[in-house]
Amino acid sequence: MSKLVPREIAEQINDVVGGRQNIVQIAYCMTRLRLKVVNKVNTEAIKKIEGVMGVVEQGDQIQIILGPGRVNKVASELGSITGLEVGEIDEAAARKAEISAKNATPFKLFLKKLSNIFIPLIPAFIACGLVTAILNVVLKYNPGFANTTIGGILKVAGNAVFYGLNLFVGVNAAKEFGGSPMLGGVMSAIITHPSLVDIKLGGKALVPGRGGIIAVLLVVAFSSWLEKKLRKVVPEVLDLFITPLLVILISSFAAIFALQPLGGYISDAVGTATKAAISGGGAFTGFILGGTFLPLVMTGLHQGLTPIHADLLKTTGQNLLLPILAMAGAGQVGASIAVFVKTKSQRLKRTIASALPIGMMGVGEPLIYGVTLPLGKPFIAACIGGAFGGAAQAFLKVASTSMGLSGLPLAAITNKPMLYIIGLIVAYIAGFVATLILGFEDLAE
Repeated sequence: MSKLVPREIAEQINDVVGGRQNIVQIAYCMTRLRLKVVNKVNTEAIKKIEGVMGVVEQGDQIQIILGPGRVNKVASELGSITGLEVGEIDEAAARKAEISAKNATPFKLFLKKLSNIFIPLIPAFIACGLVTAILNVVLKYNPGFANTTIGGILKVAGNAVFYGLNLFVGVNAAKEFGGSPMLGGVMSAIITHPSLVDIKLGGKALVPGRGGIIAVLLVVAFSSWLEKKLRKVVPEVLDLFITPLLVILISSFAAIFALQPLGGYISDAVGTATKAAISGGGAFTGFILGGTFLPLVMTGLHQGLTPIHADLLKTTGQNLLLPILAMAGAGQVGASIAVFVKTKSQRLKRTIASALPIGMMGVGEPLIYGVTLPLGKPFIAACIGGAFGGAAQAFLKVASTSMGLSGLPLAAITNKPMLYIIGLIVAYIAGFVATLILGFEDLAE
């Protein structure tokens, strides 16, 4: 752990960055202190400040990785020193703002939109998942508890996020696609409405909620596109009445006749392919997925998997992918422990000691930017650890029953908590051993 108190860290950052004359904005998210600066700063000098786990430059913004808990305290102290107001920003807004002109390809922009749709839902997934986990523990020892009033309430609370998931996604998706949030929610309600079962199409009754999250995304993307087009041609005096009416009428028929069936085919194909890949390939598939996920995270392509996670949970009640992919972070933990054992740099030891606990809890960013990625080979070792851990999770057929958690806490929302922990330990050990074998160039003190 850093020996410096937050005030001392803030003072050193202020000195290196250039103080009030160079800092024009202070904000922070879960792990990063975000400073908007006028002139370029010496990032290497910032990295040498005790307690700093890494630095990322994004245009005129310097992002200093401090880790959860510490970052808000340092931000507050820096605000006090400079006299600037400190703002807290959510992860979705931060990720969206980080798209540089160079990297803003249509595909990456699309992935960012998907990420922004689901990030606000993570607290709900975590809370409901843990409620269900607590209920399952109680029911294991007292099955009759399910029939009590408290047991019934806990069951409803634990399932609530999935009961309303289509609506939540519809509202968030409309925001991202440029439509009215409540119209997005209405379109989600239309394709989920229980009365659809009373309507026949081609002699077959419609299925409420068919296609799950994927159908919602398709339908709301269309309705938002249509809304933007209509607002350009409908007279302003009629816009409030005519535009929403036409959006609902046109989008409803497009959804029922085309978009929801298409979403259903895609959702079924994804579910079948996922089960076949993991069941058929077993440990080998888990090895490949676990080993390649960390580089995927570095490129941002992992965001495209979020709707798949949510759809698997919505349609099947469990997700075989999440425990496998979570092993990438576990491999990092093992690699970082090996670095801690081998390094002679006391500063690096303190960085690892600060980042390791939160890394084990599933927040891997400080370990990526502060330890494994700068050293090079330990990052490769972390991928190897993730591969072996992913193979173990696939072989043991561990599945999550919610999302939003990673690392050790993920055990609470899996179908086989003890087997998940075994896979986690496999990833730790493999990452540790791979780092010892590959070695690394130690940092100068």
